[in-house]
Amino acid sequence: MVADKGKKLKVAEKVEEENHEQIDGDLVISIEKLQEIQDELEKINEEASEKVLEVEQKYNEVRKPVYDKRNEIINSIPDFWLTAFLSHPALGDLLTEEDQKIFKYINSLEVEDFKDLKSGYTITFNFNSNPYFENTTLMKTFTFLDDGTKITATPIKWKEGKGLPNGVNHEKKGNKRQLAEESFFTWFADAQQKDDMDEIHDEVAEIIKEDLWPNPLTYFNNEADEEDFDGDEGDEEGKDDDDDDDDEESDDDQDEDDDDDGED
Repeated sequence: MVADKGKKLKVAEKVEEENHEQIDGDLVISIEKLQEIQDELEKINEEASEKVLEVEQKYNEVRKPVYDKRNEIINSIPDFWLTAFLSHPALGDLLTEEDQKIFKYINSLEVEDFKDLKSGYTITFNFNSNPYFENTTLMKTFTFLDDGTKITATPIKWKEGKGLPNGVNHEKKGNKRQLAEESFFTWFADAQQKDDMDEIHDEVAEIIKEDLWPNPLTYFNNEADEEDFDGDEGDEEGKDDDDDDDDEESDDDQDEDDDDDGED
């Protein structure tokens, strides 16, 4: 009886071992099939990305003349880019008082992707002749390579007696914004020192490219909206003052009526 029991145990263990091997084999086969599916999806995703890039390239060509037309109109609006920058919740904090004087000479701003879109883009500031520097164009270029991002910028040729202006550490009258302590134009100077491979995250460039450039009118209009709001607030204050005057007049009229009643 004992021998039979031992034999049954060995048979059971062998069956369990075979089942375990079968389960492991089935699992391996399932994982391999799953990997094949993932590879197929990856291939489709790569094809989709290429198609998206083709569409973007096509529409970049379509947008170009429209952007050029927009720049012509913007150039006829005084201080457009200065106003748009100052009204932007992130970019406005970067301009010193001296920067704001320089920004008055901007006649256009452009953001242009490389032809294949994936390799990088350039941000260009075009200036009218100005008393600050010789350049009429300042460019900053971001080139995406396999081992990092190469950043290059136009060296600024400051005129005699000019240079990177120092910031002002106080609040602008009528504006709670803290003025920048460092000139916006160090954004170009920094790149001159970092025109080798660099992994830095340039938040200013991304904000200009992804937020300001697509629709700068949104931020240009912000200042007008704020003025309207201040005006409404002023009207409310004036209304309150008028109401107070009316209340005082009503009190005076009531006092006169009481005096007349007393005389009677």
